[in-house]
Amino acid sequence: MTTTQIPTPARTQDVDPPTKPPRRQREGAAWVFLSPWVLGAAVLTLLPMAVSLYLSFTDYDLFNPPQWVGLRNYTQMFTEDPRYWRSVVATLTYVVIAVPLQLGLALVVALALKGMRRGKGFYRSAFYAPSLLGTSMSIALVWRAIFNDGGTVDNLLGTGGWVNKPGWALFTVALLTVWQFGAPMVIFLAGLQQIPTELYEAAAVDGASRWRQFLSITVPMLSPVIFFNLVLQTIQAFQVFTPAFAVSAGKGGPADSTLFYTLYLYDRGFVASHMGYASAMAWALLLVIGAVTAVLFRTSRSWVFYASEGDR
Repeated sequence: MTTTQIPTPARTQDVDPPTKPPRRQREGAAWVFLSPWVLGAAVLTLLPMAVSLYLSFTDYDLFNPPQWVGLRNYTQMFTEDPRYWRSVVATLTYVVIAVPLQLGLALVVALALKGMRRGKGFYRSAFYAPSLLGTSMSIALVWRAIFNDGGTVDNLLGTGGWVNKPGWALFTVALLTVWQFGAPMVIFLAGLQQIPTELYEAAAVDGASRWRQFLSITVPMLSPVIFFNLVLQTIQAFQVFTPAFAVSAGKGGPADSTLFYTLYLYDRGFVASHMGYASAMAWALLLVIGAVTAVLFRTSRSWVFYASEGDR
């Protein structure tokens, strides 16, 4: 009797699991991908900032080599230049007027859009359009024509040209900023849509009015978004330039009422060719914006509510 021998399968070699590349190699690959951003930040941001800081301690007119003068630019700016302080007052007045009005209007429109059933996309796009167009010089010039002598406002109200009145010119520029409420409105609308409807239903069952629901539910739940918009719009308001330049024809008038900080900085640096003085103004503005932002973050602990933390 013959027996058949069943062949045994060939023994396969054990395959080692793939190993991760060394940490140094992974970090090297990450730096390769980050190198365009790092190079751009160094060349286009950090290096110009360093040069600007150096120029702020020099007398530089764009044509001759800078001459080191120490703190003279800062001393002159704070103690010898009355127009500098008028620009500070005009900018602070503008920020106090424009930012609350813009955020208030954006929130009102966002609340109205939230309750709409039809056409929400159209109205959202229509209200957002001024934020895309309002920063252009052409729109600022049209705005000047509307509020100038013989313009639309003058023909309707008979009050004369607002841009030629010291008491109204700054308010004209603020209105242009308020008109550009589309960007914060979209952010408010996104925040409103994240608030659970169950909270409003429970409040309605308890007999809370719409106003009480707004104060007790909408504002606390929306406070992080309000804080974000407040910081963003405040920083942008301190840097406003195009509307003031167009409305005042680059002079900051009448009577320096629209001499905003950035407009005066432009005048000192590129009109009067005092680039060292303008650099000192730029660094002072940077420090002020940083201080204001720090104050906003510090005070936010008492009124910004985060649902994940469960406290104020």
